[in-house]
Amino acid sequence: MSTTPPPAQADLTPLPDVPPKRRPPRATARVHRVRHVALPLGSLLLFLLLWQLLAVSGTWSETLVPPPAKVWSAFIEVSTTHDGVRGYNGTTLIEHLGISLRRIALGAGIGIALGVVFGLLMGTVGWVRSLFEPWITFLRTLPPLAYFSLLIIWLGINEEPKVTLLAVAAFPPVAVSTTTAVTAVSQSLIEAARALGGSRWDVVKDVVVPSALPQTLTGIRLAVGVAYSSLVAAELVNGLPGIGGMVKDAANYNNTPVVLVGIIAIGISGLVIDGLLLRLERAVVPWRGHV
Repeated sequence: MSTTPPPAQADLTPLPDVPPKRRPPRATARVHRVRHVALPLGSLLLFLLLWQLLAVSGTWSETLVPPPAKVWSAFIEVSTTHDGVRGYNGTTLIEHLGISLRRIALGAGIGIALGVVFGLLMGTVGWVRSLFEPWITFLRTLPPLAYFSLLIIWLGINEEPKVTLLAVAAFPPVAVSTTTAVTAVSQSLIEAARALGGSRWDVVKDVVVPSALPQTLTGIRLAVGVAYSSLVAAELVNGLPGIGGMVKDAANYNNTPVVLVGIIAIGISGLVIDGLLLRLERAVVPWRGHV
């Protein structure tokens, strides 16, 4: 008779699920912040390195492609008083930029205000849209230089044609985006507001404007970008002082470092203003992207 014990039965009790290890939220946020800073900084360093290699390669002369150090020296010269000369043409870089920003604020501000008004009218009144939409589309397709000479003939060579050019450039993006946003408002919301006794003005104020606001703010950001791209064109004639006039005047004398300084100043200030507008958009319409 065998005394061998029976084999032990395997324990078939399921093991508890072990959740995968997840990075703490604070660590994840820290990684995102580091990446958000490191990637742009790395791309900037790579760009400067490639720029320096291209400048020292001898492919083009320094007049065409000056090295970064020479552009930095030009930045210092136009930003300070150097050898008895104050900035560029008697005006420092920050003053040139400030005058141009004032022109953009005035011109783009007028164009944005008119664009919002026309967009609301065209989105709510059918015959107004039929009347003005072809003209706005026609205006949107015109490059600024196509009508700047005409503005000079009409308005002279002082501030008026510059501000008008920037206003005309900023107007179509806002008008088109606002019109599109207004026409896309849900009809059920409009009918509900009317059923509750809302007047036409109440519907526009309480339903149409809040619903169209996100896309209108996007149009405003586009309009400011278009105004910036038109800045040099606006300051082609009698543009000094002004950052665009400085770029144009320096280009006449093949002063490439100063031209690059002006271009970089326009680009950086444009990035700052776009970032401020983006923060404003997030503050005014915090629900965007979450509904």
